[in-house]
Amino acid sequence: MPNFKSLAITILLLSIVSQTLHSQQSAVVRPLEPIAAKLEPSSVVTYKTVGDKELELRIFNPANHKNSDTRPAFVAFHGGGWTGGFPRRFYPFVDHFARLGLVGISVEYRLMNEEGGITVFDCVKDARSAIRYTRAHASEMGIDPNKLIVSGGSAGAHLAASTALFDDVNASSDDLSISPSPNIMVLYYPVIDTSIGGYGNEKIGDRWKELSPVDNVSENLPPTLVLHGTGDTVTPFAGARRFSQEMLRAGNHCQLISYEGGRHGYLIFDLNLFDQALDQTEVFLSDLGILD
Repeated sequence: MPNFKSLAITILLLSIVSQTLHSQQSAVVRPLEPIAAKLEPSSVVTYKTVGDKELELRIFNPANHKNSDTRPAFVAFHGGGWTGGFPRRFYPFVDHFARLGLVGISVEYRLMNEEGGITVFDCVKDARSAIRYTRAHASEMGIDPNKLIVSGGSAGAHLAASTALFDDVNASSDDLSISPSPNIMVLYYPVIDTSIGGYGNEKIGDRWKELSPVDNVSENLPPTLVLHGTGDTVTPFAGARRFSQEMLRAGNHCQLISYEGGRHGYLIFDLNLFDQALDQTEVFLSDLGILD
């Protein structure tokens, strides 16, 4: 005979555990979200149209900005594993640098969608198109085309790196005479290794190595800052360390700042760590003559 009392207790305990895990997941603190919700761009422009989809640049101008200015630009791509997320997530980052006198831009790009036939390669094409557009229209936007800082978090940082690394991945509509390569890269907890030991291998498929930053490092890449938590189990820290080593081996300027024990996206879950990351970014940009 089955012990119905024991079975009932087991079911009750499983229910409690399930509810507890759900509550913990719901209680994840994302302090940047209410900040982002209150921010709005100075202007929005379409940089590319694919089918009936218009892809936008959300632009944050500094105070007293004029179209005749020649300011550095901080251009950022949001994360979300290439399949989710939205430009507003990076509003706090680009707004911060706009307050420092740069033009801040948060980029919209197509999200991977197998049913719709959109791949990670398409995400990369959009990223490169966005930088080409920004450089081509710099004089209209009050931007110095030779002072483009490209940034992002997680998969967005992968797209930021793609603007400098993947020369053979371009939209057929792009003007290839315009370089998509930035002058500086700032990569927050990046997807930097797309091998089986990294992130994104299954999403990209057999051609993963073509889109693996750590496997495509070459000479003459832009100065790069990487911020990564050593406890990251989504995009393992080992990839960031190897990328930094490969960059230095190739003669590039690369600084890796690690946060001991930090989980994936560590700096977006704590405002103190967010401020610290921005301070570290400011130091890096100051050393390169971008900030006074």
